[in-house]
Amino acid sequence: MADETKPKEIKKEAAGAAEPAGPAVKNKPAAKPEKKKKEVKRREFNWLALGWTFFAAATGAGLTAMGRFMFPNVLTELPSSFKAGFPTDFAIGIVDTRFKERYRVWIVRNEEGIYALSTICTHLGCTPNWLEAENKFKCPCHGSGFYMTGINFEGPAPRPLERHRIIMAEDGQVLIDKSRIYKQEAGQWSDPESFLSLT
Repeated sequence: MADETKPKEIKKEAAGAAEPAGPAVKNKPAAKPEKKKKEVKRREFNWLALGWTFFAAATGAGLTAMGRFMFPNVLTELPSSFKAGFPTDFAIGIVDTRFKERYRVWIVRNEEGIYALSTICTHLGCTPNWLEAENKFKCPCHGSGFYMTGINFEGPAPRPLERHRIIMAEDGQVLIDKSRIYKQEAGQWSDPESFLSLT
């Protein structure tokens, strides 16, 4: 029996001697943490780069907004007064629509003189159209109608169109001043500057 136990012990000793030393086995798993460290560094770099990109974009947007505030786009306004031409440029009984789009004014000449009507409807501020065939101004928004004189006769407009100041300039041209308006219901159409007399 003693002989049977001896070979087992020898086998155990031989097996123990065959095991490699501890430090040699630990070298293989040590490579994996280095790879993980590289991946972590790349991720950190990517997040850092992304953060700086957003920061730069936000800073650029802020500086652009500040620049626009400091140097705004200023639209040049048309002057409140302008020369429309000589009285002979306007035919009697014809509504001149040349200044409707730019200055928002109609110029009308009758047998007595010339007046300038505002192109703003007195109902809700839409722009009426001159209907030559019907000889009237007609507002497309709510149907208000005005005679050539500017007097309202149909639709919801509560009062006539307004007139602008009209005088003769030093060079003989018709000068229209939009900063001054004259209302018929206030009796202002009798003012000599609301109508340029040519008689």
